[in-house]
Amino acid sequence: MNYVVITFLWLSILLYFVLGGADFGAGIIELFTSSHQVSRTRRTLYHAIGPIWEANHMWLIIAVVILFVGFPVIYTQLSIYLHIPMLIMLLGITARGTAFVFRHYDAVRDEMQELYNRVFVWSSFVTPLFLGIIAGSTVSGQIQPDAKDFLTAYVYGWFNWFSVAVGFFTVALCGFLAAVYLIGEAEDERDRREFIRKARNANLIAIACGVLVFVAAEIDNVPLMKWVFKDAVGLLAVSAATVSLIALWALIRRKRRLLLRLLVSFQVTMILLAISYAHFPNIIIMANGESLSLYEYEAPAKTLAALGWALLVGSLFILPALFYLYYSFQIKKMRHFEE
Repeated sequence: MNYVVITFLWLSILLYFVLGGADFGAGIIELFTSSHQVSRTRRTLYHAIGPIWEANHMWLIIAVVILFVGFPVIYTQLSIYLHIPMLIMLLGITARGTAFVFRHYDAVRDEMQELYNRVFVWSSFVTPLFLGIIAGSTVSGQIQPDAKDFLTAYVYGWFNWFSVAVGFFTVALCGFLAAVYLIGEAEDERDRREFIRKARNANLIAIACGVLVFVAAEIDNVPLMKWVFKDAVGLLAVSAATVSLIALWALIRRKRRLLLRLLVSFQVTMILLAISYAHFPNIIIMANGESLSLYEYEAPAKTLAALGWALLVGSLFILPALFYLYYSFQIKKMRHFEE
C-alpha cells in the first residue's frame, strides 16, 4: 500500500504545480500587464480562475495530509527546518484568496480596490516563489540538522543560490502555464494575440531561469546535471519536454486550446520527473549526507493501509466532482468559442 500512498503524494504535488501554478500565474501575468490593458486581462482572468481557484489548494492539502499521516518524520523535518518559507507561502495563499474575493465581490467600489489588486498580484508572485524555494531546499543539501545557531538551522537551508533560483524558475513556469491556459479563454483575436505574446515572453524567461538553476546548482554543489542528463529517465523526460514545447509553438495559432493545455501540462510533468526521479525515494537531502527516504521513514503498515484505502475511496468521490466542475466552466465554454 505504500506505493499507492507515494503515487497519490506525487500526483497531488504535480497537480498543485499544474493547476495551482496556472492559478498563481494568472496573478503574475496581471502584475506585469500595462495599465491600459490590465482591465481586459483582469476580466479574462476572472472567467478563467473564478469558478475553480479555491479547489486548486485541495491538492496541497492532500500532499500535507499524506506527509503528516504517512511519513511523519519527513513532515516534522520539513516543518522544523523550512518553517519560515512555509509560513510565507501560507500567508501568501491566505492574502491572495482574501484579496481575490474582496476585489471581486466587494459591494463598494472605492480606493480599497487598488489595495486588493496589489495584494492579489504580489501574493501571486510571492507564493510560487517560496513554493519553489521549498522544493529546491529539500534536495539542495543545504539543510543543517546539526546546526548550532538560528541562521544556519533555519535560514541558510533555504536562503541559498540554488533554492532561490528554483523559486524564480517556478514563478516563470507558473506565468507560462497561465498564459497558455488563458489563450483558450480569450474572447476575441486581439486578446488571444496578447496572451500568445505573454506566453512567448514567459517561455523565454522560464528558459533563462532554468539555465540559472543549473548555474546555481554548480555553485551549491547540487548534482542536478547528473540527475537530469546522466540518468536515462531524466534525459528522456527532458527530451519529451523539449519535443512537446516545439509542438506547442507549432500549434499555438491553430486554436487547439485543449491540446495546448495538455502539452504545457505535459511539459511541467516531464520537468518534475526529470528532477525527482534520479534521487527517488529520497525526498529530503541533508548537508551531512543523510537522506530521508519515503521507504525508510514511512508510518506503520496499518497506518499506511488505512491512508491508502482512504485515498482510493475518496478519489472515487472527489475526482468525478472535480472533472464535472472543470467541464461545466471550461470545456463547455471552450466549445462555445470554437463554434
